[in-house]
Amino acid sequence: MFQDNKIWIGKSGDEKVYIYPKMANRHGMIAGATGTGKTITLKVLAESFSDCGVPVFLADVKGDLAGMCKPGVVSESLQKRIDGMGLSEEGFQFRSYPTTYWDVYGEKGLPLRTTISEMGPLLLSRIMGLNEVQTDILTIIFKIADDEGLLLLDTKDLRSLLQYISENAKDYAQQYGNMSKQSLGAIIRALIALEAEGGETFFAEPALNISDWMCTDCNGKGVIQVLDCQKLINSPTMYSTFLLWMLSELFEVLPEAGDREKPKMVFFFDEAHLLFDSASKTLLDKIEQVVKLIRSKGVGIYFITQNPRDIPDGVLGQLGNKIQHALHAYTPSEQKAAKAAAQSFRENPEFDTFETLTQLGIGEALISVLDEEGIPTVVKKCSILPPQSQMGALEDEVRKAQITDHLLYTKYTQYIDRESAYEILEKRVVAEDEEERKAAEAAEAEKQRLKEEAEAEKLRLKEEAAQEKLRQKEAAALEKQRMKEEEAAKKAEEKKLAARDKQIKSAARSVASSAGGTIGRELGNQLGKSIGGSFGKKLGGNVGASLGRGILSTLFKK
Repeated sequence: MFQDNKIWIGKSGDEKVYIYPKMANRHGMIAGATGTGKTITLKVLAESFSDCGVPVFLADVKGDLAGMCKPGVVSESLQKRIDGMGLSEEGFQFRSYPTTYWDVYGEKGLPLRTTISEMGPLLLSRIMGLNEVQTDILTIIFKIADDEGLLLLDTKDLRSLLQYISENAKDYAQQYGNMSKQSLGAIIRALIALEAEGGETFFAEPALNISDWMCTDCNGKGVIQVLDCQKLINSPTMYSTFLLWMLSELFEVLPEAGDREKPKMVFFFDEAHLLFDSASKTLLDKIEQVVKLIRSKGVGIYFITQNPRDIPDGVLGQLGNKIQHALHAYTPSEQKAAKAAAQSFRENPEFDTFETLTQLGIGEALISVLDEEGIPTVVKKCSILPPQSQMGALEDEVRKAQITDHLLYTKYTQYIDRESAYEILEKRVVAEDEEERKAAEAAEAEKQRLKEEAEAEKLRLKEEAAQEKLRQKEAAALEKQRMKEEEAAKKAEEKKLAARDKQIKSAARSVASSAGGTIGRELGNQLGKSIGGSFGKKLGGNVGASLGRGILSTLFKK
C-alpha cells in the first residue's frame, strides 16, 4: 500500500515497515524458498509503486502475476490476515491496476520486438556467445551496413548480409580488412541458433518504444507492464537478450536524473536465478555495469530469486532494499547459504537472524531497507501485506479483451516488414546476376564475333592464296607460252638466218668460184709464162683457175 508518501510493505509487530520512494531506485531483492510468499511480496510492491505513480515492469515467469488487472477476491484466510494486521482501519480495499500485457511470441500479450540495429553489435555478440575476433567482424558487418545504407531490422537482414559478405569477402577485404569465411560461418550458425530460440520473432518491427512504458493512467497510477515469460524462460539466451537490451535501452534513452522523490520506473525480474545461471561472464559484467549506472537515471531494479547466492556478488552488492523470506537449512550447503544470507543483514539484537530466517512462516520475511539517509536499517521480522489485486492467473478471455482493447494494440500487433537489407541485397544479387548474364552474353557475342572474323579472315586468306596460286599458274602458263613463242621465234629466226646464210654462202661460192677461177687463171698464166712460154701460160691458167675455185669454195663452206 502507498501511505503517507511511503510504500508500506509489512508490519513488524505494531510497527509499519516502509520503503522510501526516493530510495527505491537503489534497487532491491526478494528472496526465499519455493512457496514462502515471494510472488505475494512482488505484487504488493508493484501495486504500491503503481499507487505512487511509478510505472512498473514485471517479468511474469509462472503466469501468476497477470491477475493485477482485476480486483482481488476475499477468502477466509485472506480476511483473517486483513483483520489480524488491522488493515481495514488503514483503508485496505481490493482494487484493479492499469495493466498492459506483452509477449515476445505475441501469444499472451502485445508482441514485444526490437531491431537488430537497436540491439547493436556489442550486445548482440555477447548474447550470441561470439569470441573476440567474431565480435570484431560483427562490428565490421554493422559498419558495412551503415556505409551502404542497409537497414538491419530482423534476423534475415543480418543473415543475408553475412552470406553476401561471405560470398564477396575479397571485394570488402581491401577497405574493411580480411573476414574469413570460417568466422562468418560461425556467426551465421550462432544467429541461426538465436533464431531457433525466438530471435526471429523478437527482432522485428514495430520495435518497442520504451517511452510507451513510462506512463500513468487517468487516475495518476503507474501502468504495470507484464511480460509473459512462461515460454520465454525456456530460452535463456532470449531471456538474457531481452533483459540486457531493455536495461541498456533505458540507460541510453533516459537522461541523468540524480536523486528524485520517486523513481521514473521500477523493474521486477522474477526467477532471476534462471537469468544468471545461463549468462556468460561478459553478459554478467554488462548487467552489473548497467545495474550500477542506471540508478542515476531514476530506474529501480528488483530481482526475485530463491537464494541470494543466485545473484552474482557484483550485482548483489548494489541491492539496498532486501526482503528475505524463509530459507531451508537441511543440508550443510543450505545451512552455509542461509548463514551467508543472514550475515548480509544489519543485525537486530532482539533476535538471532539465522535462526529466525530458517523458521519464518509463509508470508513472513526479514526486511532491511534504506532509510531516508540511505543507511540500511536493522533487519526486522515482518508480516507482508496481502495484495489488493487478484491473485493467480488470469482467464484467457479476460486477457484477450485486455490486449485487444488496449490503446497500443493497433500500434504493435501489426507486423511490419519494410524494405531493409534482405530486400535490398535480394535486388542487388538479382541485378548482379543480370549483369553477369549480360556480361556473359556480351563475352559470348564477342567470342562469336571474333570467331566469325577469324573464319572470315581465314576464308579471305584462303581465297587470296587460291587467287595467288591461280595468278601464279596463269603467269607460269603465260611465261611458258612466251618462252615457247620466243623459242619458236628464235628457231624461225635461226632457220631464216640459216637460209639466208645458205643463200649468202651459195652466192659467195658462185662469186668465189668465178673470182677464184679468174684469179687462179691469172696466177697460172703468170706462172706458166714464166715456166714454159705460151703453152705453159695456157696450162698454168687452167690449173690456177681450177685451184682458185676449189680453195674459195672450201673456205665459204666453212
